[in-house]
Amino acid sequence: MLATKLLKQQHRHVESVFKQLGKDGTDKAPLLKDLSDSLAAHMAIEQDIFYPAIMSIDPGLVHESYEEHSLAEVALKRLLATDPDDESFQARVTATKELIQHHVEEEEEDLFPKVEKKVGGKLLKQMGAEMAACFDQAKAAGFEANVPKGCDQTSSDLSLAKEEASLAEPPAKKPTTPPRGPRIGVMITLA
Repeated sequence: MLATKLLKQQHRHVESVFKQLGKDGTDKAPLLKDLSDSLAAHMAIEQDIFYPAIMSIDPGLVHESYEEHSLAEVALKRLLATDPDDESFQARVTATKELIQHHVEEEEEDLFPKVEKKVGGKLLKQMGAEMAACFDQAKAAGFEANVPKGCDQTSSDLSLAKEEASLAEPPAKKPTTPPRGPRIGVMITLA
């Protein structure tokens, strides 16, 4: 499956979970777990595999995407810390959903078409396979394993710092494993 198609599938899943969270009388705990684990895993594969590989296509939009991940992660942490019976719960669901929707629209309407135009189908399929395997591992590990505690630093900050450090290092000194979480994978970089 193409990397962009995989990401779109994951976007649709998250949208459906948000929709269920908006319904009265639903058990929020399993939905929040699914939402947080799915979003953390999704952000992990974008930050660790997809964005570094496509950075040269639109650096400004990729950097904006990292920042949007940071904001979404903080909003998600606040949502998870809120009791579903609290009067602010639904407002936090709505705010988090709107942040995610904005990000998804930019990716699907602007970034993905550029990527699909400039990257061949073979490479997008290779990236998709790698991303699918890493997503499954990251989702199984869960939200807490994929994001730093607190709000001082986000997983996006860590991924971007890792990417910047790898650009500054000579190729022979690049780390072979990521410095955090259970992520395993090969980074595919476009020349």
